[in-house]
Amino acid sequence: MNRIVILGRGGAGKSTLAAALGTATGLPVIELDKHFWGPGLEATPPEQWAAVQCELAHADQWIMDGDLGPYDVLEVRLRTADTVILLDYSFPRCAWQAMRRSRERADFWLWVWSWRRRSRPLLLKAVATHAASAKLHVFRNPRATARFVAQAQDSPDTGQR
Repeated sequence: MNRIVILGRGGAGKSTLAAALGTATGLPVIELDKHFWGPGLEATPPEQWAAVQCELAHADQWIMDGDLGPYDVLEVRLRTADTVILLDYSFPRCAWQAMRRSRERADFWLWVWSWRRRSRPLLLKAVATHAASAKLHVFRNPRATARFVAQAQDSPDTGQR
């Protein structure tokens, strides 16, 4: 694992997982929200967002966390990923985490509510199309995710060149 993409519903803990994996593996973490959202939560235009991701994905090693829903240009980072992690946690868990974290706009809540029905199938199709050779891990609960992080920490094949 040298190029890891982390996806999932808002509030699932993508950034938390990225930080834990970064610590466990020594891989640098790139939090995509910091690169995507402008002042006043203005979305980066798709062409510009694709260019930003191309630049970020040029590195040999990274963990990119972020699922920008309908604003995303996902295929750019998927093409270079060797590992894709999909956090498929329940709506109540994610909603609770999101409420604890900050106030969110109505479009965020619509995306979180409909994620499993609308976004998840699109994400899986994008992974199959653009990252067919990457290893896909789908985690339905934090315990499974924690086991994965522990295994990554113990694995000699992960990161740290």
